Amino acid sequence: MKNDTSDPSIDNGDDLDAVTNGEIDKDEALQTQAKSAAIPVLKHALPKRLAALCAFFAIASISGLIAKQGELFCILTIIMVIAILGRQRTAMYFLQGYTVLQLALVSMLPVYLYDPDNLLVGNPSTFKLGELQTKVPDFVIFGIIIVLAMVQVWVAFTPKVKAYFNTKINMNIMS
Repeated sequence: MKNDTSDPSIDNGDDLDAVTNGEIDKDEALQTQAKSAAIPVLKHALPKRLAALCAFFAIASISGLIAKQGELFCILTIIMVIAILGRQRTAMYFLQGYTVLQLALVSMLPVYLYDPDNLLVGNPSTFKLGELQTKVPDFVIFGIIIVLAMVQVWVAFTPKVKAYFNTKINMNIMS
């Protein structure tokens, strides 16, 4: 016996083929679109240079807290690092301002420390790092500090770092 296609009570599978080919594909597409709209996809991972800068800031802040030097400044820097890891846009602005201000202050340090009454060349500074003891002239120390500040500014303003911060994350309670 053959299936009669004119009888609506008998299902010959033609409707199933139409549903599986067109309508289910559309339904699946709508479901995946709804899932992707509900959960934002993080497109940019933490850049390595930003991770290194955060590690540098964290180590410097923790050592400052241990040495009890500028505790408030160290705590604010640690909070900035936490906000950077939380992908907050404000943390990017704070990081950029922080690094530019740091570069300006470090660049002015030789002028600030210049003593016109003392025109004699000072003795080189002595550093002790464990068993290593060395004497380094002041201009080398200032040069290293200024180069480090310039690298920090470069990292803070790179496009990869800017792309890392997501503007779609909103931590606002009222929205």
